Amino acid sequence: MSDSGAFLMRPRTAPANFFLHVLTDVAPGRPVTGAPLTGDELVTVLSTLSNPHRLRVVAALRRERTYVSRLARDLGISRPLLQVHLRKLQAAGLVTSQLELSEDGKALRYYEVTEFAFALTPDTITAAVPTLTTGQEPTLQPDPTKGT
Repeated sequence: MSDSGAFLMRPRTAPANFFLHVLTDVAPGRPVTGAPLTGDELVTVLSTLSNPHRLRVVAALRRERTYVSRLARDLGISRPLLQVHLRKLQAAGLVTSQLELSEDGKALRYYEVTEFAFALTPDTITAAVPTLTTGQEPTLQPDPTKGT
């Protein structure tokens, strides 16, 4: 092929390996079975971990369990914003918390990351889809009070 019609062949890269097979509870009180995630659980975990702040929270809690004020200072975010992220992580079963009293009598809620590992493959997605109970993304409906 001439230089003018040549194209660059890129080496085929191996697909990314994602592990999303549950090894710990995703829902509180659910026994640790290693069972695949349901569609709703998969959506919850993936959407929870899709936020950079929450990834930073998980990484920080992996290093050390800590309380909200200290974690907010370490991450450089406000406590209210951190609380939002911690609630979402806890709802997904990725972190747990425990209320403890400090030496000076203050109640502190300590957070720690739970052990989790997931395997995300086309097969796990295919198996999870029939268990979805949430509908499709909502579509925007025209406002009947406004002209179109």
